Amino acid sequence: MFTDSHCHLNYKGLVEEQTAVLERARAGGVSRMLNIATRASEWADVLATAEREPDVWATIGIHPHEADAHPDVDTQRLVEGARHPRIVGIGETGLDYYYDHSDRVRQQDSFRAHIGAARETGLPLIVHTRDAEEDSAAMLREEMGKGAFSAVIHCFTASDAFADIALDLGFYISLSGIVTFKSARALQDTARRIPDDRLLIETDSPFLAPVPHRGRTCEPLFVADTARFLATLRGVEVETLAEQTSRNFNALFGKCTID
Repeated sequence: MFTDSHCHLNYKGLVEEQTAVLERARAGGVSRMLNIATRASEWADVLATAEREPDVWATIGIHPHEADAHPDVDTQRLVEGARHPRIVGIGETGLDYYYDHSDRVRQQDSFRAHIGAARETGLPLIVHTRDAEEDSAAMLREEMGKGAFSAVIHCFTASDAFADIALDLGFYISLSGIVTFKSARALQDTARRIPDDRLLIETDSPFLAPVPHRGRTCEPLFVADTARFLATLRGVEVETLAEQTSRNFNALFGKCTID
């Protein structure tokens, strides 16, 4: 049974047929889905899906693209929102210097607020980083020095060096359908060496559909295709990889148990 550790079920492309999307995922062996929040206006809807669906859980957070629009979302507001029993993580949050949709200092301030909430609640941090490895690494190291917290680097596409930093900090690394792309040779090399007990898989749906679904709207069902590709890449049976990544999800997201 597969676990999709990062999806956006309330985004356009999935929300219009959310019930059918979930049914297809379950029929394909996906037993757990984590529905990720990216802006305050969607928190209620993301949570409502998790309350309605027993195999869907939710997070609370502000994507770095949205940091400028959410100066009022501080650590305390995140902590208060995270008290709900179906909220199991903080994020996604982080730094994105590729698009710079929000001011970089504001992104950093928001990132620190989320880290503080993860530390205070004990819930894992879901980290987005793009073209911001140096600042991301520096902030994560600095904040870890202030007090421990757990985290996953989601949709990992960064360098080997950043992978080593994340692993040294005790974090998990989650791979999306990008790892199946022919152009992702460097990422595939990194994927081969991630320790068994630190690996997660995700779709980031409705984005980044894996081979053989490229060009289509991605959905949680497709996490099985990423799992099959990774199993071959790492030289294990797909059932083994599914079990390992589901167990890792359970270990990281302790508020959300897998039967």
